[in-house]
Amino acid sequence: MSLSFDVLIIGSGLAGQSAALRLAGTHRVAVISKRSVDVSASAWAQGGIAAVLDSQDSIEAHIRDTFEAGNDLNDPAATRHVVENGRRAIDWLIDQGVPFTRTADGYHLTREGGHSARRVIHVADATGSAVQKTLTEKLQAHPNITLLENFIAVDFITGSKLGLAENRCFGAYALDTTSGEVITIAAQATLIATGGAGKVYLYTTNPDTSTGDGIAMAWRAGCRVANMEFIQFHPTCLYHPQAKSFLISEAVRGEGGLLKLPDGTRFMPQHDRREELAPRDVVARAIDFEMKKFGLDCVFLDISHKGEAFILEHFPNIHARCLELGIDITQEPIPVVPAAHYTCGGIVTDLQARTDIPGLYAAGEAACTGLHGANRLASNSLLECLVFAEAAADDIRAQPRHPVPPLPNWDESRVTDADEEVVISHNWDELRRFMWDYVGIVRTTKRLLRAQHRIRLLMSEIDEFYANFRVTNDLIELRNLVVTADLIVRSALKRKESRGLHYSLDYPELTKKPRPTVLKRSLRQA
Repeated sequence: MSLSFDVLIIGSGLAGQSAALRLAGTHRVAVISKRSVDVSASAWAQGGIAAVLDSQDSIEAHIRDTFEAGNDLNDPAATRHVVENGRRAIDWLIDQGVPFTRTADGYHLTREGGHSARRVIHVADATGSAVQKTLTEKLQAHPNITLLENFIAVDFITGSKLGLAENRCFGAYALDTTSGEVITIAAQATLIATGGAGKVYLYTTNPDTSTGDGIAMAWRAGCRVANMEFIQFHPTCLYHPQAKSFLISEAVRGEGGLLKLPDGTRFMPQHDRREELAPRDVVARAIDFEMKKFGLDCVFLDISHKGEAFILEHFPNIHARCLELGIDITQEPIPVVPAAHYTCGGIVTDLQARTDIPGLYAAGEAACTGLHGANRLASNSLLECLVFAEAAADDIRAQPRHPVPPLPNWDESRVTDADEEVVISHNWDELRRFMWDYVGIVRTTKRLLRAQHRIRLLMSEIDEFYANFRVTNDLIELRNLVVTADLIVRSALKRKESRGLHYSLDYPELTKKPRPTVLKRSLRQA
């Protein structure tokens, strides 16, 4: 089976949905979603969207905060581009009907770690969910948008794979996980909006769909990948056996929440002058240090001193979820641990969201625009999704139409059904455990090399499995996760310093001239 569209968007988070809506007036658009269209990391975002919206704030201050959080590895042009387009991005969401929280004086702005001013616009403590709900309704109603739910992309179809002179992207193969059929989707332009790779780690705040698919696919297609060593660990993930992947928003600390040891002693003042409002990498390392020092399973985040009325107004969803688990945050502190949260690196793109392959774009967490540097500033992620989705849409509209050649159907003539699916689940579990142990918040060269050795063994096993058996959702995700893990470790081994989210006990100092880590696939690997 084959389908054809003007634009194929892989991913249904904020980057994918906003790009689809911007393009639907002039193009026939298909949006692939691995599950239902409302399941994405964007929908899980609690805090909000950072933008300069207050007269007491400034573009220069937001840029300065972004650079300070990113340890000066940020790309100046990309950072300015995103920040300067922040207000327009927020205005577009308001025009779509997103119900941002208001006060008597206008929209309520909160402050989060690393920000020097209140500039985070939000919908209570469930911003991502509210934005996603608003845009999803518009997507479902638009006649030019086709939603392909329960589909997972397998690989891009490029000129080089077809034996053509130009290595252009002509669409992708995708597995219909309901029927088990791999279909061919032809498109003049393709946008990667697949999100990050948090599921490569044992503990993560990400949904189960965050398996690095777009990054791995782009790498296999020949795109450069950059800064994959910078995996942001959210400092405060709820620690509870029944609370899978539930993060406690940065805004809790922004509104006065205090981090404490089990005996009630605060510890952030001993780690950073900004205390609880330090950037995420600093706070995550501080928590990791205290847990290891005292042999703790978790630390505690206390907002109870702000009072019940304040907490119910600002954090109703966090309060409700914790209460379901027997934790009343108006009376007691929240047990928290760090967890893998955000992939700061990704596919190298320019200011138009273009990758190295013509016709292939990337936006959101899958892309490395240069905005985040060595550590993402809180609430800059949804802003980046909006700005670069608009940039991609503008560039796609500006490009001349390219004819798509006849595309071959997926070939299953030499494969059979897998005889032992347990191989996939075992390899998945092994990968996530050793990535957590060896490539976590604090690293050493010995640990990284140990992880690299295990990854290469797994890659060989998975490649053999992929070559001989029909693809399944789990096999595709595992194949992508092991590629992503390899990119993370390779990038980490290249960085001979400790900067931002990459902290090495072997190289604790900063180098004088920070440079991005850029990986390029050799012809031998292709």
